[in-house]
Amino acid sequence: MNFLPFVHRRGFQARLLALWGTAFWTLPQAQAKNGADVLLAKNAPPNVKPADYLVSEKLDGVRAIWDGNALRFRSGRTVAAPTWFLAKLPQMALDGELWLARGKFDVLSGIVRKNQPVDAEWQQVRYMVFEQPGGEGDFATRYTRLRLAAQSANWPQLQALEQSRVATLAQLKDRLAKVVAAGGEGLMLHLGNAPYITGRSDVLLKYKPLADAEAQVVAHIAGKGKYTGLMGALEVRSEDGMLFKLGTGFSDEQRKTPPPVGSRVTYTYRDVTPNGKPRFASFLRLAAPE
Repeated sequence: MNFLPFVHRRGFQARLLALWGTAFWTLPQAQAKNGADVLLAKNAPPNVKPADYLVSEKLDGVRAIWDGNALRFRSGRTVAAPTWFLAKLPQMALDGELWLARGKFDVLSGIVRKNQPVDAEWQQVRYMVFEQPGGEGDFATRYTRLRLAAQSANWPQLQALEQSRVATLAQLKDRLAKVVAAGGEGLMLHLGNAPYITGRSDVLLKYKPLADAEAQVVAHIAGKGKYTGLMGALEVRSEDGMLFKLGTGFSDEQRKTPPPVGSRVTYTYRDVTPNGKPRFASFLRLAAPE
């Protein structure tokens, strides 16, 4: 049952949300400080059936978890957000992405990495929330709570990421094409009846023209020919321990100052070989800061 039409007074909304956030769904402090165990997406299969999912745009932002008291990266490191920004967030656990706009990931990353926040820069940042850590009920129910929280805050920089149903694969492909044409990365599909879980799971799927994943930089491989004196490729280790090389997708500037050993990068690929290595793997960007 959708109770939003019956809960229309902002004061009552705020008191109700405060009770929810404090009594039931505040993320445990120890978990937040040691690194949040959050839900991670798998790549959607080509023949995915979308009717059971809530679909949203895949944002090119920085993942951030709010525990009711502090805003942290996935690693548990505190995001140095301005005090006024944090004061606007509700007393309930939230999971989402700090976001500027399509194609602005590098600018955003530069803003949120700073140890001393710049107020004028943070005025541009939105917190797009899409999950309620530890929340009761299925995802559709938790999303209703997120919408209520954003409405009660009445603050444009806090938004519940729009979720909607898509009935058929043809409609999903059409929606993907429109998002990509407008400069977006792709779509996310979250199983509507899923309870809150963590770890990599097929209750959350990425639907993109190319698959993507993250890997850790192991070594720099010197360039040859026109890349003599520059980085030619990165040797990286995937999340499942596979070693392979990334040699394409870099600008000349990135080859001069490549991602450091130990850092995490995001790469795209088309499919995998029989031994599990990604085909046509290409560097996309530094992974979101931890």
